[in-house]
Amino acid sequence: MKVYFYSTCLGSVAYSDTCVNAIRLLQKEGIEVIFKKDQTCCAQPSYNSGYYEESKKIALYNIGIFSQDYPIILPSGSCAGMMKQDYLALFEGSERYEEVSAFCSRVFELSEFLDKKIGVKYDDIGEPVRITWHSNCHALRVAKTIDSSKSLLKSLKNVELIELDKEEECCGFGGTFSVKEPQISYAMVSEKISDIQTKNVQYLVAGDAGCLLNIGGAMSKMGIETKPIHLYDFLAQRIGLSNGGIL
Repeated sequence: MKVYFYSTCLGSVAYSDTCVNAIRLLQKEGIEVIFKKDQTCCAQPSYNSGYYEESKKIALYNIGIFSQDYPIILPSGSCAGMMKQDYLALFEGSERYEEVSAFCSRVFELSEFLDKKIGVKYDDIGEPVRITWHSNCHALRVAKTIDSSKSLLKSLKNVELIELDKEEECCGFGGTFSVKEPQISYAMVSEKISDIQTKNVQYLVAGDAGCLLNIGGAMSKMGIETKPIHLYDFLAQRIGLSNGGIL
C-alpha cells in the first residue's frame, strides 16, 4: 500500500520529530509513505477567519498535489477535519464539488487509519505508566477520530488511561482565538490544567500539536511536572520505534 503523508503546519514547524514517528508507525505496517515537499497549509486558519475564497484556492492546490488515488494521512484531527469535512462545505454547490468530495474521501487522521483501516496490534514494551487524554475540538466534533485514538492507547497493556472529568472542554487554543482573546484563552487552559492535576498522572497525551503547545506551555510556566506528549510520539516510544527511547 502507498499513502501520502501530510505533515501540517505545526508538524513542520514545531513537531517534526512527531511527524517522523508517525511515518515510522506507518512504515512498520509495510506501507510506503510519500511525502510531497511542496505541501502547504490545509487552509483552516483562513477558513475560520472567514476568508472563504482564499481558502478555496489553498484547497484546490492541495487537491492538485495529492493527485494520485492514495489515502492522505494526517497526524492531526484539526487538519483532518478541515480537509475531510470543511472542504465539502467550502465547495457545496460548486461545479468542482464532486472532485473535492473524491479528495475528501481519501483523507484519514492517522489513528483512524491505524485503528479502523489497518487494525494494528502493538506490543507495549514500556514500564507501567499512568496517563490522561485531552480531546481536541476538531478531532472530537468534526473529524470524529477520538475513539480510534483512545482505542490505540487502551490497547497498550502497561498503560493506565485516566479519563479527565472535562475531557471534551476546549483548552483555549483554537488557533487564532488564543491570539485574539488571550485572557479568555488563559482562563480556559487553567481550567483544563486543574482537571489534569487531579488525576495524578505522569503524561498528558493528545493528538493535536496546537493543544499540546498551549497546555504544555502553560503547565511549564506553572511549574507542573505532568509531561505533555503527542499521541504518535507516545505510541512510537511504547513500542520501541522512536529515537527518543522507551517510556
